[in-house]
Amino acid sequence: MTTTGETTNGRTTVGPIAFVRASTVPAQKPPVLVGGPVAWVRANLLSSPLNVLLTVIGLYFIYLIVPPAVRFLLVDAVWTGDDRNACLAETVGREVGACWAYVGFRLRFFVYGAYPDGELWRANLVFVLCLVGIVWLLSTRMPRKGLGAVYFFGVFPVAAFILLYGWPAIGLRRVDTSLWGGVVVTLVLAFTGIVVSLPFGILLALGRRSRLPLVRLVSVIFIEFWRGVPLITVLIMANTMLPLFLPGNISPDKLLRPIVGVALFASAYMAEVVRGGLQAIPKGQFEGAQSLGLNYWQLTRLIVLPQALRIVIPGIVNTFIGLFKDTSLVSIVGIFDLMRTIEVSLADPRWSTPVTAPTGYAFAALFYFICCFGMSRYSIAMEKRLAAGHDRQGTVK
Repeated sequence: MTTTGETTNGRTTVGPIAFVRASTVPAQKPPVLVGGPVAWVRANLLSSPLNVLLTVIGLYFIYLIVPPAVRFLLVDAVWTGDDRNACLAETVGREVGACWAYVGFRLRFFVYGAYPDGELWRANLVFVLCLVGIVWLLSTRMPRKGLGAVYFFGVFPVAAFILLYGWPAIGLRRVDTSLWGGVVVTLVLAFTGIVVSLPFGILLALGRRSRLPLVRLVSVIFIEFWRGVPLITVLIMANTMLPLFLPGNISPDKLLRPIVGVALFASAYMAEVVRGGLQAIPKGQFEGAQSLGLNYWQLTRLIVLPQALRIVIPGIVNTFIGLFKDTSLVSIVGIFDLMRTIEVSLADPRWSTPVTAPTGYAFAALFYFICCFGMSRYSIAMEKRLAAGHDRQGTVK
């Protein structure tokens, strides 16, 4: 039972330990804002004098770049028209920005190249099949991921080749690859390079870490050779020298040559990315798997590769993005990819204006940015999903 004690300094004690305050508490400062956009700005942009200076400089550069770009691409842009007169300042009577009417007029050429009009349904069907494979493989809600991988990496490439190139036996007339162009060629190059470079790069990475001297030597020579040569040189070599390594009566297709060069080039870089993941696996993982009686291939397939590939997802996606953008270099060897079709269309006198070339290249930049940004965002989401249950060092919680 507690008793009330004496009143001292405005406090009345109750029992030996409890007390009741008889006077008001002095006013305190409001708590510091710890969430929301204002707190983020304070913590990231205005946390120190140096950050304030860098923020001001960054805002100044944004002011120099963004408003003129928006004005050129959207505000002053010309959206409709049948010829160059729609995009000439002298004809319109005002400052003219991007000539999107030219892109709309040439869009068919940018997407399909010289592919026959009556066969465009085949290219469109390939786009649909590719989209189905991507959604099936990448969506977390789709079932049977193993079957989706077989479809995307096995069934779809064969079906796409038959549809695009043709097969007279089933009623699809042949369309030579010289007629392919634009986005079709860009996606064919990028898709083939990605599909080939990942498994081939994994084999090269495993070969470079092999205990067999010959396998390790061959892998090292291959990787260092292709990494030491610029891609433009690889494309020129593939275009001019690849036929020299084949019998005289065999001449590889002109589109196949850069495809082979791009795939081998990307495989060497992919091998080093995967090797970094393999080296990050703790030695205890190998020893634990061996103690369970797993052989080399079981250890690699079940223990090592799943962990290594999860670690190097950013590097793998970065290689894919670089490969996708580097496909634009095939225009130098005469392949009609998206960049090449834009360059050819600029020679058309019907659309010869000062803003035609910037508009065409802006369209190409927008296409590459959307594709690469999509790959980047998906890789970030996949990293977060695969990181569940692991700490920052990658060990299982």
